[in-house]
Amino acid sequence: MKIIGTGRAVPKHTVSNDMLSEFLDTSDEWIVPRTGIHTRQIITDETLQDLAIEASKKALADSGLEAKDIDFILCSNVANNYVTPAMSAFIQEATGCTCPFFDINGACAGFIYALDIADAYMHSGRAKNILIVAAEEVTKFCNWKQRETSVLFGDGAAAAVVSYDAEPMPVILTGDANYKDVITYRRKLEQTPFEQPDKAVNEAMILKGRDVFRMAVTCAKRDIKALLDKAGLQPSDIKYFMLHQANKRIVDAIQEHLEMPAEKFPTIIDHSGNTSSASVPLLIDETAEKGMINEGDLLLLDAFGAGFVTGAAIVKWGKKSK
Repeated sequence: MKIIGTGRAVPKHTVSNDMLSEFLDTSDEWIVPRTGIHTRQIITDETLQDLAIEASKKALADSGLEAKDIDFILCSNVANNYVTPAMSAFIQEATGCTCPFFDINGACAGFIYALDIADAYMHSGRAKNILIVAAEEVTKFCNWKQRETSVLFGDGAAAAVVSYDAEPMPVILTGDANYKDVITYRRKLEQTPFEQPDKAVNEAMILKGRDVFRMAVTCAKRDIKALLDKAGLQPSDIKYFMLHQANKRIVDAIQEHLEMPAEKFPTIIDHSGNTSSASVPLLIDETAEKGMINEGDLLLLDAFGAGFVTGAAIVKWGKKSK
């Protein structure tokens, strides 16, 4: 499978660490050393659907394909205002595509899970070109009176058009539900007349930072090495290792553990925050826009998140620099 087009969209409102310090017990000096984050974009007047549609249209235009050429739309989304219809329904209508669509929730690894589904569809002969979109508004999950989570996240959407390639995509997916409580977010649904009122739960995100850090570094190191072995590749064969932008310290720790040059690990965490499953495609599109990726380059993608789930994949860049 190869990527032939990408696009991104982020909210217009940028929030600095100093702005957070106006209502939280925090500061730029506290946030940056722990996370690497200086600013993040947060949805205000826009909707997540707006961002998903904009990113999709950009990716479609960048690919050189028309809406009729897209055989499937996959959208990675943890939560938004609509339970149904799916986010991908809004994308299909706005882009003019006429293909089937559905959403998945693979948490922060959702984009890589979507890539794996797309690759399977392609090699079953059921699709040639697929639009993958990751759209997340994680800032809506946080308790904005607690700095432990609210300083970490940003909103955004990014999309990629992927096309059939004769070589199946090397991928590794893992899950361990024994650690499902490391990151949780629960929200109320409508209450029936037959349940007790205290059973309705509305709970802001809970994130056990130390556990996430340990598991992210351990799993990424394991998955990257296993994936390279599976693909019969050396680290030098990979142009960039593009990791989920959860925390700059996590990315640095993985890079150091793997003993690879820092320049092979591009980051956007400093101005994006953690955007869940949108972080990897946002990173890809921004890196491509700078002319840093050339046709034929191999990108190793790795992500980890609530579940606890992980995903790693090697994809080929199928177009010339932006």
